[in-house]
Amino acid sequence: MDYKYIEQLIERYWACETTLQEEAILRAFFSQPDVPEVLRKYQALFSCELQKEEPLGDDFDARMLEQIGLTSKAKTVTLKSRLMPLFRAAAIVAIVLTLGNAAQAPWEWGWDDPKDAYAKFHKEKGDSVNVLSTIQAENVTDSIKAKETTMENPTILE
Repeated sequence: MDYKYIEQLIERYWACETTLQEEAILRAFFSQPDVPEVLRKYQALFSCELQKEEPLGDDFDARMLEQIGLTSKAKTVTLKSRLMPLFRAAAIVAIVLTLGNAAQAPWEWGWDDPKDAYAKFHKEKGDSVNVLSTIQAENVTDSIKAKETTMENPTILE
């Protein structure tokens, strides 16, 4: 008997050009008990029972990672943890701005000069501002201004 068609199918099978139907023909041919001696070397390849495909389980990835020595501990990233660096930066900016504003002299914020505030307080109270208290207020104001000018224009002592 001539088995040229089977030999052609085998050649196409090795070239990966066969269809599923042609492979089914080869399996049916090699499942027979009387296969020619020339083609008997291929019988073990095509006569095997195809295993039913089992679906992969939910733990497939974990099992594979376990076999190769890795673990699949996925870290969940929350919105809060993503924005935490921005929260920290905003807190630092707020602290710097608060300290900068606190470092300014109160009269730069629009407050009265201490000398004028002292005199105004006593005028509203109806007291007569004596000369000694006015001189003390002037001395306080002068000392504050002197400290400000030395801080703005430091001199190097030689």
